[in-house]
Amino acid sequence: MYYNFDEEIDRTQSSCVKYELLRAVFGRTDILPMWIADMDFKTPDFILNAIKERCSHGILGYTCAPKTYKDAVLSWFERRYRIKTTWENMHFIPGIVQGIAFVIQAFTQPDDKILLATPIYPPFLNVPKNTGRIVVNSTLLLKNGHLEFDFQDLEAKAKECKMMILVNPHNPGGRVWTKEELRQVAEICFKHHVLVISDEIHADLTLPGFEHISFSTVSPQAADNSITFFAPSKTFNMPGLASSVCYVENENIRKQYFAYLDANELSLGNIFAFVGAEAAFRYGEPWLEQLLVYLQDNINFVEQYLRENLPSVKMIKPEASFLIWLDFRQWAMSQTDLMRFLTDKAKVGFVNGTDYGIDGTGFMRMNIACPRKIVQEALERIKKAASL
Repeated sequence: MYYNFDEEIDRTQSSCVKYELLRAVFGRTDILPMWIADMDFKTPDFILNAIKERCSHGILGYTCAPKTYKDAVLSWFERRYRIKTTWENMHFIPGIVQGIAFVIQAFTQPDDKILLATPIYPPFLNVPKNTGRIVVNSTLLLKNGHLEFDFQDLEAKAKECKMMILVNPHNPGGRVWTKEELRQVAEICFKHHVLVISDEIHADLTLPGFEHISFSTVSPQAADNSITFFAPSKTFNMPGLASSVCYVENENIRKQYFAYLDANELSLGNIFAFVGAEAAFRYGEPWLEQLLVYLQDNINFVEQYLRENLPSVKMIKPEASFLIWLDFRQWAMSQTDLMRFLTDKAKVGFVNGTDYGIDGTGFMRMNIACPRKIVQEALERIKKAASL
């Protein structure tokens, strides 16, 4: 089947965060939103049809995870991540950010230190702070157009931390960490008794030519000292279904974490969380293959457009995801002025780079998971505003 990713769908009046919160986030509504990380592509028909079929039953009662859902998850893990396991090592959670918040509360105490490699997805900065923990930043190095760990700094700071939140693949930089990089992280954290939380929500959005390596698979130390989170939400544009899963090999860690989840009644998802995810994992690969080609073409389009029309704006070319980390530092503008320029003059809505930590100064994050016509319009707005 051919899927049309050029189709434009009106998302206004649909309780869509991307549009409903424009004024709250940007102070105005007349901008082209390229910010929050969901896609403007229609959720695949096989997911929508599965939900419709379930609705036709006529009763939406209390629901537990069916065996067919569990089997679909396990099969996907084995095919896509080379993880052969049983459901006893896994647990449903309503969302990855929530799941990580639960880990922080289950394994650390107020004033404990959480290690982050920054820039990083904003909730991973905010959740530790909001729960009374202390964030310790290890700045990623920008080398040859992509981000790398500063392992010397990472180890120095790991010595004082209880936990590390790893984003694999990285958000916002789009790095697909190599097996060797992940093995070094595992060794450092195991040595210093730092529990690793691996957010792998962008795993299935690894672009052609790259391979996602799940953290727990890189070494015995990684497997014995980690909790890994996955979800179909970014991949199949279904975050509204709140359907995620975690995977834990270490028995002691697993028992402690799962007991916390169950004590707080967090094991029961809604009907459509199970139905939608099962359909995605059973039937999603042909759709995903076409999506990745389209996303790669959008990324290539941005790269060429910037090179030919806005050469002072550099892009960190992603190896995974539909997010581009744009480097505006050559413009020599303050972050406030840069944000004001993009919002009020160019009238495009990007995510402010400093939302990802102080290391994001001079950067903006752009979402290109939309028809290419929209990507082009956003870039042309910036070019036009810059020429005035």
